[in-house]
Amino acid sequence: MATRRLGVGETLGALNAALGPGSPVWIKETRTRHLRSRDFLAPHRALQARFDDGQVPEHLLHALACLQGPGVAPVLRCAPTPAGLSLQLQRPAVFERVLSAVAAYATPALPALPGQRVLLHCPALRSSPCALRLSQLRTVLVADHLARALRAHGVCVRLVPAVQDPHMLTFLQQLRVDWPAASERASSHTLRSHALEEVTSAHDGRTLSPGILGRLCLKELVEEQGRTAGYDSNLDNCLVTEDLLSVLAELQEALWHWPEDSHPGLAGSPDTGTDSCLVVHVVSCEEEFQQQKLDLLWRKLVDKAPLRQKHLICGPVKVAGAPGPLMTAPEYYKFRHAQVCKASALKHGGDLAQDPAWTEIFGVLSVATIKFEMLSTAPQSQGEWLLLFNNILPFPDLLSQTAMLDCTAPGLHITARTEMMCKFLVQLSMDFSSYYNRVHILGVSAQQKTGLGHAERYRVKTKEAEDETSRPLLFQEPRPHRFGQMFVRLQLLRAVREVLHTGLAMLGLPPLSHI
Repeated sequence: MATRRLGVGETLGALNAALGPGSPVWIKETRTRHLRSRDFLAPHRALQARFDDGQVPEHLLHALACLQGPGVAPVLRCAPTPAGLSLQLQRPAVFERVLSAVAAYATPALPALPGQRVLLHCPALRSSPCALRLSQLRTVLVADHLARALRAHGVCVRLVPAVQDPHMLTFLQQLRVDWPAASERASSHTLRSHALEEVTSAHDGRTLSPGILGRLCLKELVEEQGRTAGYDSNLDNCLVTEDLLSVLAELQEALWHWPEDSHPGLAGSPDTGTDSCLVVHVVSCEEEFQQQKLDLLWRKLVDKAPLRQKHLICGPVKVAGAPGPLMTAPEYYKFRHAQVCKASALKHGGDLAQDPAWTEIFGVLSVATIKFEMLSTAPQSQGEWLLLFNNILPFPDLLSQTAMLDCTAPGLHITARTEMMCKFLVQLSMDFSSYYNRVHILGVSAQQKTGLGHAERYRVKTKEAEDETSRPLLFQEPRPHRFGQMFVRLQLLRAVREVLHTGLAMLGLPPLSHI
C-alpha cells in the first residue's frame, strides 16, 4: 500500500488539534533566517490567549514531539523559545518521503469541486483583437487560467463564447489560450418569442431602430434578488436587442448540452444541468454594468435559467513603460515581443529574431511576460530545505486553492485566486536560482559556473536536470563518498522540474530548455 503524501495543511491541522480546542495558533515559516532553526511556530501571544502565562503543559509538548497521522510530517523536536513554541521536522525523513514520490506532489491535494460543472463566460471574446482593450485581455487570461486549474481537479468546464472571428482565434493561439471556435451560431428564435411577450415597445409613434425589439423593466427583478445580491442600484430598463438575445441563446445552448462524459446521467438534460452548474461571468470593471443586465435578462426570459450566476470582475491594467495609454491587446503583444527580442540581442549578441530556431522561444517568452504581468505582482525571497519546504511540499495545496470557487458566498460577485500560481512560480524561480548558484550538484562550484560561457552553462544545467544515470562530460568527476548526496540533489531537481512544469501548464506555457 502506497504511503500517503505529506501535506502542510495536514501537518498544521494536526499541530493545532494537539493543543486542544480553540483558534488555530501555528504558522508555517518561510523566511531563511527562521528556517535555520524551525519549520513551524506557535507565537507567544497566541499561546497566551490559550494557556495561562503562555506555558504549554508538558504532556502537550510530548504529544507534539510524537505527532503522527495521515499526511503529517514527522517531528524532530518541539521546544519553547522567546518567540513562542518552536517546532522542527525530521528533515531527512521528509526529504526521503517527498523525493521518493515526486509525481504525487505535482497534483492537487484534494478535488476542489467534485462532480461540479462550471460554465465560464468571457464576453470580451466577442470583439475583434484590434478592439480588445488591455482590461479585456486580462479577463481572457484569467478565464483561461481558471479553466486549466478547474480541469486539473476533474471539474467539467465549458467556455463561452465560441470564437467566430478567425483573427481572434489566431491571436488566442499566439497567446497560448485554449478556447473553442464556433461552428455555427445558436438559434435565438425561442428567446425572441419570449422577449416579444415581455418587452415594452415605443408608444410615441417613433419607429424602433433595426435590431431593437423594445425595452424591458428590470427594477422588479433586482428587488426580488435582494439588495445584498450586489446588483447596481441604477439598473432599471434594459434595451433588448437581437445581439443580446443571440448571446443569451449561446449561453443557454452551452448550459443544456454538455459532453457525454462530463457527468454520468446528466449530459444533455436541461432539467438537471442548470441546477448543477455554476455560471461565472469573467468581465472587466468597464463591462460589469452591462453584464449585470444580461444576467437579469437571462433570469427574466428563461424559466430554467441558472440560479447560480457569479461575476468575476477584473480590474484595470497599467503597462509599465508603454508608449501610450490606449494600447490595444495586439499592440501590447508586439510591444512586449520587441522588448524580449531586444533583451536577447543584448544578452547573446546579433539579431536572433531572424533566427527560426529562436522564433518559438521568443513567442513563449513574450506570452509568459504578458501572463505574469497580467496575473501577478513580483514577490521577494531566497535556500535545499527552502526548495522542498516552501515550494514542493505545499504545491498540491496551491493547486487546490487556485481552483477554489466559493459559490455559496452571498451576493453577486465571486473571487478567484488566479494570481497565486504566478506568485508561486516567481518565488520558485528565485529560490532555485539562489540554490543553484550556491550549491555543488555534480562537482562544479559556483565560481566555475560563473566562469563558463552561455553554451557551457546551458550544458551544465541540462546535464544536472537529467536523471541520475547521466554522466557529465564537462565537469570534474565527483568523489565516491559524495554520490549519495549528488543523487539526492538530482532527485530534488527532478521534483523542482516536475512542479515547475505543472505550474507552467496551468498558465498554458510550455517549458523552455534555454532562453
